[in-house]
Amino acid sequence: MNYRHSYHAGNFADVVKHSLQWLVLDYLGQKDKPYWVLDTHAGIGMYDLQGEQAQKTGEATDGIARLLGRDDIPAVLQSYVAQVQQLNPTGELRWYPGSPWFSAEQLRAQDQLVLCELHPQDSLALAANVKQEFASAGSIKVLTETNGYAALKGLLPPPIKRGLVLIDPPFEQRDELQTLVAALDAATKRWAIGVYAVWYPIKDPLSIGDFHQQVAQLKHVQKAYAVDILIRDAQDRQTLNGCGMLFINPPFGLLQQVDEVMNYLTPLLAQGRGAQWQGVWLT
Repeated sequence: MNYRHSYHAGNFADVVKHSLQWLVLDYLGQKDKPYWVLDTHAGIGMYDLQGEQAQKTGEATDGIARLLGRDDIPAVLQSYVAQVQQLNPTGELRWYPGSPWFSAEQLRAQDQLVLCELHPQDSLALAANVKQEFASAGSIKVLTETNGYAALKGLLPPPIKRGLVLIDPPFEQRDELQTLVAALDAATKRWAIGVYAVWYPIKDPLSIGDFHQQVAQLKHVQKAYAVDILIRDAQDRQTLNGCGMLFINPPFGLLQQVDEVMNYLTPLLAQGRGAQWQGVWLT
C-alpha cells in the first residue's frame, strides 16, 4: 500500500483519525499542566485538495466533504469541523490540514510539539508550512528527514511527563504492522505512562485481529483500546475497506465520547453495505 498522504488528504480515514486526535488533545488541555506531543510521520501539515495529487484520487469527496455544510454535526465533532471551515472561509473546499495542524491549534504556551517526517520533499514542505502557516502558542520543532521510529528511541521519555505519541506510518512495507508492534514494545518500555495513538488501514480484518493480539501481549502495555471502522464489507481484501485507531492509555475523555463520534461518522462515511464500527478493549 502506497499511502503518501497528499493523494488521500481529507478522506474518510482522515476524518476518523483527526476527529479522535482532536478529542485526545482537548482532554490533555483541560489540565493546566503542560503536555508534549510527538508526531512520528507528520506529512506536510497542509494539503491542497485542488492540487494534482489530491484531484487524482478525489477521496476528500467521500470524506471531509460529507461533513461540511451539514446542520446536524454533534457537539463533540463541531470543533474539529470548525478547524477545516476556518481554512475554507468561502465555503469552497480547498485546504485540508494534517495532524500537525490539529496539534498546533491546541498547543498552549506551556506545551511542546515535535514533528518528524522522513520523505525529503515532504519534510521540507512541512518545515515551510509550520513557519508560514501555523499559528501556535506552544513550541513546535520539526525534525526533517527523520525516521519516526528512530525518533521514538531517541526522544522517549520526553522532558514533560504528560503527552501523546501519534504514529501514522505510510504502510508502504508489507511488514508495517510487525514494525509497529516492535516500536510500541520499545516505546512503552521507555515511557509507559504516555498516551499512544496509532493509525492503521484495514484491508483484511483478520490480520488486524492478529495485530491487536500482539499489542495486548506487550509487557508494558496495561491499557489498550482499538476503534475500528469498516466503510464497506471486507469481501475484497485487496482494497482499503476501513481503518483503525489503537490507543494505549486512552484518555477518559475520549472513552466518554467515542460512541457518539463513531455512531455519527459510520453511516455518514459509508461507501457500501456492511459499514460498521467497533470499540474493543485489548487489555
